[in-house]
Amino acid sequence: MRLAYWFFIVAILAGLAGMGLGIQMGIAHDFTLMPVHAHVNLLGWASLFLYGLYYRVEPSAEGTALAVIHFALAVSGLVLMTGGLTLMLQGNEALMPVTIAGALCAISAMAVFLIVVLRRGFAPRRAASIG
Repeated sequence: MRLAYWFFIVAILAGLAGMGLGIQMGIAHDFTLMPVHAHVNLLGWASLFLYGLYYRVEPSAEGTALAVIHFALAVSGLVLMTGGLTLMLQGNEALMPVTIAGALCAISAMAVFLIVVLRRGFAPRRAASIG
């Protein structure tokens, strides 16, 4: 399966998790986890889906080791940051390093994505063959 679709699958799962969390918070009238809800939707649904769209439009960019590193960092950032933040907001301050590690993975994923885009943007274009 192409990397773009892995980004899509994880993004959709994150979107479902974010929506589920939002519904649960609304039903319970307990919005303690609102920051988690926001990060799941932004880092998970929005960012991962946009990354997937880029790789879908630029398929030559997804067959690189850097693209796989990008995926690993993005997913790790999502899981670590939202998982750590959830437990921190529930009173376990000792998990601050996990949340920080997740945030660093997320920003590293964006930096790697910049490199992927720049490499592809400055790559020489091949002339289309005729016939």
